[in-house]
Amino acid sequence: MVQYVDETGWREDGRRNWLGVNATRVVTVFHVLSGRGRKQTVQVVNEEAKGIVTSDRHGAYNWLEPRRRQICWAHLARDFQAFVERGEESEKVGKALLSQVKRLFKLWHNLRTGKLSREEFQQAMKPVEHSVKKSLETGSSLAHEKTRHACQNILKLEQSLWTFVRVEGAEPTNNNAERALRRAVLWRRKSFGTQSKNGSRFVGRILTAVTSLRRQGRDVLEFLTEACRAALESESFGSLIPDSS
Repeated sequence: MVQYVDETGWREDGRRNWLGVNATRVVTVFHVLSGRGRKQTVQVVNEEAKGIVTSDRHGAYNWLEPRRRQICWAHLARDFQAFVERGEESEKVGKALLSQVKRLFKLWHNLRTGKLSREEFQQAMKPVEHSVKKSLETGSSLAHEKTRHACQNILKLEQSLWTFVRVEGAEPTNNNAERALRRAVLWRRKSFGTQSKNGSRFVGRILTAVTSLRRQGRDVLEFLTEACRAALESESFGSLIPDSS
């Protein structure tokens, strides 16, 4: 199983909170959290589940075993573009890294469309991995502080950059989590958040139900109607997880 995790800002009673999401192939779970540190990320990530966790470079996920983590390459591409915009030596490193990102996604597309086998893909990725490491090492010695520190920090996560190459089913981006958050972001912009913990609990639960049901191709209104009926009549009800009732 692959877990795609991310978070976005959320206000509760005027205070800055965070809405965390964990998107899997079957179920997508949302939680309104008081922060975005390690204490909160362990509420989002299922520690007992085996498989890969895909995230951005946020340090609150550094407790994950490197072999179980995949760093999002879409986020890395934004970091590298920032290098380019700084000019001078940072620009050279940024352009070199972005050229490898382009190669990476082309090879990934060829794997997805069947033009490359998994073994061919892994072989083709080796020079990409080598070039990325070389550019990051160059960036780690630059005079520009932000670029230097970013490269050093990315190198610390090196094993987690290439999990998608090693593990079938893992992907190089965190798009699944970002797509899941879009509906929540639209709701936040219109409602300005929630006013209580009960309201935040409802947000997490209704987003979990609606997003998961739609992902499974199930009827949202039918499920929610039956859930309300069962609650009113004190009856047991089914599950968001198919075939687990």
